[in-house]
Amino acid sequence: MPENPAEHGPERPLPHDPDLEADEGPDGEPIPVHLSPSFIALVAVGGAVGSLARYGVELLAGTSEGLPVGTLTVNLVGAYALGVLLELLAVRGSDVGHRRTARLLAGTGFLGGFTTYSALAVETDGLLRDGRAGLALTYALATVAIGLVASLAGVLSVRAVAR
Repeated sequence: MPENPAEHGPERPLPHDPDLEADEGPDGEPIPVHLSPSFIALVAVGGAVGSLARYGVELLAGTSEGLPVGTLTVNLVGAYALGVLLELLAVRGSDVGHRRTARLLAGTGFLGGFTTYSALAVETDGLLRDGRAGLALTYALATVAIGLVASLAGVLSVRAVAR
């Protein structure tokens, strides 16, 4: 005869996303990360610093013959850095404690503020409106394709060092 699950307390499914549950409240119920003031503050501080860093890079790099080099640079560097960060955190253990703090501050916050796919969209639209469809298509596709390769390179860099 099967056991009665009610004898062992309520059954909770595992989260599908590490951001859905952070800790348990005093009543034993999960506390979503997006409702935790300390986690919100981490993301906000990281995002503010990342946005300032992006602004600095964009001021320094600017554009070259209509190509938004600054935005391209931050998106590709950010993709590589995110690959490195997430793989470093993953090889060290579960997404709890200081690893979760680092992910939210540096990954979601800083790198989320540093990279800018909204600027990619606006700049691609601007290039299209200026009649530079070839450059717009190249810019958009290169950002996504090279960003994917950069993320993978970040992951593989960590794995190579970890051996």
